[in-house]
Amino acid sequence: MSAAFFVTGTDTDVGKTTIAAGLLRAARLAGLSTAAVKPVASGCEAGVDGLRNSDALALLAECSLPLSYAEVNPFAFAPAIAPHLAAREAGVELKVAALATAVQAVLAQQADFTLVEGAGGWRVPLGGQATLADLPVALDLPVILVVGVRLGCINHALLTAEAIARDGLRLAGWVANVLDPQTSRLDDNLRTLTERLAAPCLGRVPRLEQAGAAAVARHLDISLLGLAPASIGL
Repeated sequence: MSAAFFVTGTDTDVGKTTIAAGLLRAARLAGLSTAAVKPVASGCEAGVDGLRNSDALALLAECSLPLSYAEVNPFAFAPAIAPHLAAREAGVELKVAALATAVQAVLAQQADFTLVEGAGGWRVPLGGQATLADLPVALDLPVILVVGVRLGCINHALLTAEAIARDGLRLAGWVANVLDPQTSRLDDNLRTLTERLAAPCLGRVPRLEQAGAAAVARHLDISLLGLAPASIGL
C-alpha cells in the first residue's frame, strides 16, 4: 500500500527539508520504498546539468526509486526569493495544474512512502491568486507540519493547523524541530502544542550539529502515520 503526504512548515527556514529527509530515511530503514517531490524551488545554483537546489538534492538522495532530478524538482529558479517572484523574473507562470501534473507523475510510481515538500509556509503565493496550499488540496494529500520551535511557534503552528483544516485537509502529524534550544519554557511549549494540535507528534528533533537524514531519523516515529512497525522511534 502506498501513502503520500504534503510537508509544510510554520514559516520559511524551519527545517522542512531536514525533517522530510529524516522521514524518508526512517521509511527506508523500515523497509519501505521512498519517493519525493519538491515541485518548485528558488535559490538554485547553475551547474553543468542546469539549475540545482540543495533541498531537492537532499530529498533525491533519500529516494529509493530511480527518480531524475527533473522529476523531483520540476520548477527550479535561481534567485533566492519568493517562488512566484522568481518565476515571474524567469517569465514563468506557476500554475497549480502544472505542479499537480508533475507531482502526479511521481505519485504514479507508487512508492510505499512519498513526500511532497512545499516552499516556505502554507500560503506561499503562486501565479494569479493561487497559493501553494492549492496543490495539496488538488491532490487531496494529508499534511505533515514542521513546527520550528522558537519564540512564537505556538501561534504560528495553531494558525497553520487552522488553515489546513479550513482548506479541507487532514493534519496527519507534526514534528517539533527545535531551532532554539534556549527557548524559554521549552517543555511547556511543546506540551501546549501536543494538547492543541489534533494530530500525533511524530518526533522532537533537537538542535543537531550534524543534521543529516540518519541523525534526524533517530528522533522520528513514522509508525504514527500507520506506515510501519514502531521499530524506529523516540
